[in-house]
Amino acid sequence: MNNSIKVGMADASVCKPPDVITTLGLGSCVGIVLYDPVRKIAGLVHIMLPDSTKINNNSNKYKFADTGIEALIQDMVSIGAITRNLVAKIAGGAQMFSFSNNLEMMRIGDRNVEATKDKLKRLGIRLLAEDTGSNYGRTIEFSPETGLLHIKSVGKELKIL
Repeated sequence: MNNSIKVGMADASVCKPPDVITTLGLGSCVGIVLYDPVRKIAGLVHIMLPDSTKINNNSNKYKFADTGIEALIQDMVSIGAITRNLVAKIAGGAQMFSFSNNLEMMRIGDRNVEATKDKLKRLGIRLLAEDTGSNYGRTIEFSPETGLLHIKSVGKELKIL
């Protein structure tokens, strides 16, 4: 029987089969799944903001793209993942509200996706698939057994990446 490990906002967790890992209600937040397909170890971080250096109270590493991905890698390595094996899938980064002016600070979803991709690239982690942007929320579930990411959105068909 598999256990569904839930990851909250600004949080992360890791798992091995038969467990699956899930996070609910990704709006402008980005769910970043890192996966070691050789060891079948998965990790998921639910980031809220792109850059910890712009915020004074940044003690929660999982809240930000720049620090959350690194912290997740450490969590995964601690249960046996090999850094050079890691690949990524991401979802979220929606623009949940429309603004009359396109203020840079209001583009949180886009900025989260950009920061995530930039960090993955700098760490040499290949992005295999993404379902990002648009204007709707997503709930995701990843299985380290199959390597598949299931993405559910209200009024949309199930996507499998």
